Amino acid sequence: MRIKQIQIRNFRLLRNFSLDIENDLSIVLGKNNSGKTSLLTALDKFINANEANKINYDDFNIQLKNELVTLLEGAKENLDQSTYQAIGLELRIYIEYDDADDLSSVNQLIMNLDPEDNHIVLGFDYKITHMRLTDMINEYKVTKIKYGSNPNVFLREKHTDFFNAIERTSISFKNPEILLDLKKEKIRLSDVISFKYISAKRSVTNKENDKTLSTQTSSIYKRRSESQEQESAIEEFKNKLRTTDKDLSAIYTTMFTGLIEKVSSFGGLKKGDTQIQIASTLQHREILSDNTTVLYTQDNHALPEHYNGLGYMNLISMIFEIEMLMSSFKKSAKEKPASINLLFIEEPEAHTHPQMQYVFIKNIKSLLKESLNREDGLSINLQTIISTHSSHIVAECDFDDIKYLIRSGDETGVIAKNLKYLAREYSSDDKNEDTDLKQRFKFLKQYLTLNRAELFFADKAILVEGDTERILLPAMMKKLDQENPDENFSPIISQNISIVEVGAYSQIFEKFIHFLEIKCLVITDIDSGSTQICFEKDGVTPQKYKNGEIKFGVKKCVPNAPTANHTSNTALIFFHEKTAKDLAYFITLSFKEKVLSKKDGKWNVSDDGQLLLVFQTEEDGYHARSFEDAFFHTNKDLLENNPEKFPSLSQKWLTQYLTGDCDVFEFSEHAVSSKPSLAIEILLNSVPYENSDFSNWKIPKYIYEGLKWLRQQ
Repeated sequence: MRIKQIQIRNFRLLRNFSLDIENDLSIVLGKNNSGKTSLLTALDKFINANEANKINYDDFNIQLKNELVTLLEGAKENLDQSTYQAIGLELRIYIEYDDADDLSSVNQLIMNLDPEDNHIVLGFDYKITHMRLTDMINEYKVTKIKYGSNPNVFLREKHTDFFNAIERTSISFKNPEILLDLKKEKIRLSDVISFKYISAKRSVTNKENDKTLSTQTSSIYKRRSESQEQESAIEEFKNKLRTTDKDLSAIYTTMFTGLIEKVSSFGGLKKGDTQIQIASTLQHREILSDNTTVLYTQDNHALPEHYNGLGYMNLISMIFEIEMLMSSFKKSAKEKPASINLLFIEEPEAHTHPQMQYVFIKNIKSLLKESLNREDGLSINLQTIISTHSSHIVAECDFDDIKYLIRSGDETGVIAKNLKYLAREYSSDDKNEDTDLKQRFKFLKQYLTLNRAELFFADKAILVEGDTERILLPAMMKKLDQENPDENFSPIISQNISIVEVGAYSQIFEKFIHFLEIKCLVITDIDSGSTQICFEKDGVTPQKYKNGEIKFGVKKCVPNAPTANHTSNTALIFFHEKTAKDLAYFITLSFKEKVLSKKDGKWNVSDDGQLLLVFQTEEDGYHARSFEDAFFHTNKDLLENNPEKFPSLSQKWLTQYLTGDCDVFEFSEHAVSSKPSLAIEILLNSVPYENSDFSNWKIPKYIYEGLKWLRQQ
């Protein structure tokens, strides 16, 4: 028996929200304010409803608030009771079961005897009926002056007087109009579903007086003693305390003899009225809380818990909390666990460094699996949701477990996307293309898992070809902000942008970027060349294939060379759906024609597109072929002023370039021995002046235009 889907309406950011739940572990990702905490809070307030965590007006979605305000202000005077549907907040939990499941705790909730219908739907509603809505509108009309004629002030204070308490029902999967009230039918929700969570706001510190871990051991013991696990060990513990009580009582009698005699001397109505005895009464539960210290060992020395690093303490604390909650899920040996158990762990990365995050996520599944079974052999149904901002945790996750939350631009609010469904995007009706797309998807999964999981949390992305661009881009972004600030937009260096090195294969990421719905700048090379006959070593005889056809090859050249007719850049060809012979097409593209959006599976030119593909353009009378080519042309004086400070460049070729014995194209093709070293040398030799930290070099025009576009999106 498993939860398959959770639906939430009108709760905070979750206007019309649906989340698929995996059988074991679901990883919920999303940028800040994408609804992760709203999801946790909604589950807690609906399932574990009590006076301390009841629904308040701040839990109402903005659109719901606006709807209620409209009603209070009389914009809808005539509310037809026959067509009115109760408005408010709701949670739906869709559960599936099979023949192997024990249905004894949920048999009353099965609303359909159809053997093909194996669903149970739990409904939680905090809504206002037509009659109570009418009463609320009438009361506001009479008392609105008291609230400054502000409907929101009235609703904040009075909504609990008119909205019904949370109603819990079982709903027919095939006919939602058929309901079963759990309260009226005296069905205990705790027998059906148990929800518990570990909050990101944990109490662990490494202050000297902190004993959080030690206190947790007491709670773990309490849960275990209640569930009668380790019965023999617990009984031995109690017996030892009884013996100690007897010994300590005798010692206390000796220690406090004088005090006892003084009290006795005050007398009473009769002899012995003020006779007291001081005895030891060690309680097996309290002694763990007050007298136990969790120690950790280092070089054979036992040190108190607060001496440990905060990361380790948080990791240990989470393990302790999981142990406590698992004991609570399993209940005592005399009780039956709930049919569904849901554990939510919020941001396990809080206060832990990356290595601890790796350790946690790599071991969490096995840790939970080991805790599923009770000593009597009964196993509980457990599903776990983990919300996170950590790219380190994502990097160790199963790709198919990931749920990506994103705020839509319309009234839908937050939507949840299943990454396992992204595989459908990498499929085709064409068998050959289908194989190629599946290989791309396999590469994407491996690449993201190992290297670039931070894309999940970025607002924007920059895809670059190589190390040189990747290392220099942050400096270029800062240079743009310093030298050409735009008061209408945030500095690009402070925006949440992920820079990803993808080689010349940005097209592999296009479906993923579209899936994430983030703005993307692709910086690539035009990779121009000319098609020429391949000759034998004599330079005269053409090479031929076995069938007698002459072999042709591609020779690198600048885009505006007389023989240039070819681009080998597969990304350019893919995004613009052109053939390799269309070099002239790319050379003549305007900037606006490089902005693309995806529709019906194809990328097309669009003024408000989400992707910009930039490559070398003509600058100061020269059209470069690669990044190095463009940078050297634009910044020749940087090399002239500091030739000895660029050891990554061949001194032979550098001398020829500076003396005019070779052109910049030849120089860029032959001089660079290490591209990462070149990028670092450029940064090391940058000179700050006035409003720029990098005053002695220029950003190539095509990159400058791309960064400016991305800053404004």
